[in-house]
Amino acid sequence: MNRYSRRSFLKDAVKLSICTPLIPAGLKFGDKFQINSEENIMTVNGMVKASDLGFTLSHEHILVDFIGAEHYDPRRWKHEVVIKAVKPYLDEIKEFGCKSFVECTPEYIGRDPELLKKLSDLTGMLFLTNTGFYGAADNKYMPGKAYDMDTGSLAELWIGESESGINGSGIKPGFMKIGVAPGPLSELHQKIVKAAGQTHLETGLSIASHTGPAIPAFEEITLLQSLGIDPEAFIWVHAQNEKDPNQRLKAAKMGAWVSIDGLNPENADQYVNWLQDFKKHDLLHKVLVSHDAGWYSPGEEGGGSFTPYTAIFKDLVPKLKTNGFTSMEINQLFTVNPGKAFAKKVRKV
Repeated sequence: MNRYSRRSFLKDAVKLSICTPLIPAGLKFGDKFQINSEENIMTVNGMVKASDLGFTLSHEHILVDFIGAEHYDPRRWKHEVVIKAVKPYLDEIKEFGCKSFVECTPEYIGRDPELLKKLSDLTGMLFLTNTGFYGAADNKYMPGKAYDMDTGSLAELWIGESESGINGSGIKPGFMKIGVAPGPLSELHQKIVKAAGQTHLETGLSIASHTGPAIPAFEEITLLQSLGIDPEAFIWVHAQNEKDPNQRLKAAKMGAWVSIDGLNPENADQYVNWLQDFKKHDLLHKVLVSHDAGWYSPGEEGGGSFTPYTAIFKDLVPKLKTNGFTSMEINQLFTVNPGKAFAKKVRKV
């Protein structure tokens, strides 16, 4: 290309796609195509307007430590080392126009709000961190105390982080991140979901649950409904792992957020097909799309291998445009939907 490299051309094309105004003329507040200007989102640097979130990656990771809760120790990494390794990947997506980053690593797997605040200050990007416990992977990342605590005590712990900050840092979570097994919910996982529901009713934090298949997803939705919570408070994480696309459509019709968050350059065409299906059923306003990428791995040489956060910009957005998706629809997926999904508000049935 003449004066532009392919990389520069892609950046300019993506920026053009996401610069559509958030509020189309003639729409009223509450419309599915816009963000309520009165709603807020909690970032690691404090509260911001949901409408200020901008282009958002809704499920990513900066650092993940798979050592397990029994041996978990944040001293296994140093902030300055992680920042040096990770910041270039954040600078790259910022050049593409990405403004906000939802960091989905739960406690006891590498959640580090102070690290995120440093990265936010350095990059100018908005970061969200979380509260909650992760019961997936055979409860490897569940602390021992979680087994003995009842539902109310768990909720009290997470409400405390929401109101006072995480581990004395003063940094507050912007959502809940829990995790369950891929089959029917165990008693322990039911307790986690119920505690998340109680926390939502007190704080308005959305519930992002590592789930995968539809069976536990609909059990979670039913449990939350029994507490008087609207499915809109629930984000079905890793919904791309459900083989029946009709189950994803069903959850979206109920009002839940359907997160297809394993995008990479090799599966971008499949994501286009899925998004065309949501569009056909007028459900594009209930979908979140992300990579589940990154991340720095403590204990591995150089932090291990790192997957960039760029497939949305380099692969998916161009394919969406060539398949008839408008700039407004792309804006819906990556700006409006995250702003609505992570807005801090109580959602009752």
